[in-house]
Amino acid sequence: MHAPPTPFAALIALALLVGPASALASDASVKARLDARGIKHTVDDDGDYKVTYSYEKEGRTQLVFVSGGTETVGGFSIREVFSPAARLEKDGVNGAKALELLAESRTNKLGSWETDGDVLLFVIKLPDSASAAELESAMDIAAQTADDMELELSGARDDL
Repeated sequence: MHAPPTPFAALIALALLVGPASALASDASVKARLDARGIKHTVDDDGDYKVTYSYEKEGRTQLVFVSGGTETVGGFSIREVFSPAARLEKDGVNGAKALELLAESRTNKLGSWETDGDVLLFVIKLPDSASAAELESAMDIAAQTADDMELELSGARDDL
């Protein structure tokens, strides 16, 4: 005869059932917001929403991603918008340049510079409750900021 599950075990089982469903709901909310603004996108291998900005006048493009998942901090559900600007080694991002980027991050009103492996990213962390218009605005800011830095660091090269 099996003993009935403890309240703790029941909570764990419920969390396992509800967790994936709420993650999917968050993903669907990003898709809905992008679709509402008419933003064409794909989903990459790790579930992030990928958008290619086209700056036709300059003959350039810029990648922007909206994270497919959220993280919770202090009761906030946070979603990241990020755009790659450089390859650290290839584009000569050294200690002096890193200090300049830290100083620039201090003056940015929304977003900051981060690294992920060998990639320099401009990252904006938003409450997941951001509206479709606010999400689009954050994407615009990330794309423009990252592309400007890519131009500064790599010249005319348009790799990202």
